[in-house]
Amino acid sequence: MVDIKNIGILTSGGDSPGMNAAIRAAVRTGFYYGMDIYGIRRGYQGMIEGDIFKMQTTDVANIIQRGGTILKTARSREFMTIEGMQKAYEQLCRHNIEGLVLIGGDGTFRGAAEFFEHFSLPAVGIPGTIDKDLAGTDFTVGFDTAVNTAVEAIDKIRDTAEAHDRLFVVEVMGRDAGYIALNSGIACGAEDILIPEVIINMDDVLNRIDNDERRKKTVHIIIVAEGDGLGGAKGIEERITNRFPTLDVRACVLGHIQRGGAPSFADRVLASRLGYAAVNALREGNTQVMAGIMNDKIVFTPFRNVIKQNAVINPDMLEIIRVLST
Repeated sequence: MVDIKNIGILTSGGDSPGMNAAIRAAVRTGFYYGMDIYGIRRGYQGMIEGDIFKMQTTDVANIIQRGGTILKTARSREFMTIEGMQKAYEQLCRHNIEGLVLIGGDGTFRGAAEFFEHFSLPAVGIPGTIDKDLAGTDFTVGFDTAVNTAVEAIDKIRDTAEAHDRLFVVEVMGRDAGYIALNSGIACGAEDILIPEVIINMDDVLNRIDNDERRKKTVHIIIVAEGDGLGGAKGIEERITNRFPTLDVRACVLGHIQRGGAPSFADRVLASRLGYAAVNALREGNTQVMAGIMNDKIVFTPFRNVIKQNAVINPDMLEIIRVLST
């Protein structure tokens, strides 16, 4: 075991439901082992500015069910400069912080990988992102809640689509990753699912709509990830309307409702397991890694290996789309 007494915790990048549960688990695990825990507000920017405070047990009471993050979050361009990293490191030294727990997504771990190439400090990451676009873990904290939020909204949209014989194009989050679109689309029985990982042939989509019209199928739901490259829901709505001017087409952007709300039980349990694992990894000297879960077991992956380019869409899921959308 490594003799580590002072740990800093931060949340960075986009917020995700379950971040508070991860904070709670890491803080309580640290307290259990007699550590002092320091909260770092507003991610790497707060680290640079020294927005750091010593946490108490009361700071994490009654937060496991809350969305958002009590530590706040931000994106920091300054941290991506060597000068910004130097300021951040000096602040950590000023507070005698000996290790870090980093909760965030792709940008968080890119920043961490860069930072720890210049400055030596143990750190363990927890994947907190609704996009589920990281390698090294089957699930990320917040993904399950975000998909359930999207599914609930799409189900309601289908009700009004059926009432009016409308075609809806529903845009979900996923600038570079289509996991929310893929999973919510399959769960809701969408007729088309458009994701950044797959080249979209708009002619194929239009031909399927034409075929549905010939079959007198009056409801057509298209789920699109915001990073589809076609202008999102509005861009696709325009293309459909140009081809089928008499069709009643509506675009709906779900937006940030997918980030908010109480985390699902799955996200609360996942966050708790990973928060506990992250602190124990620091104690065991297993650092510069992200704690993830694969096949229901905790695994650790180096920061450089978890970035989104290494995440791969399951080909079986793509085949399901092809078969079930016919």
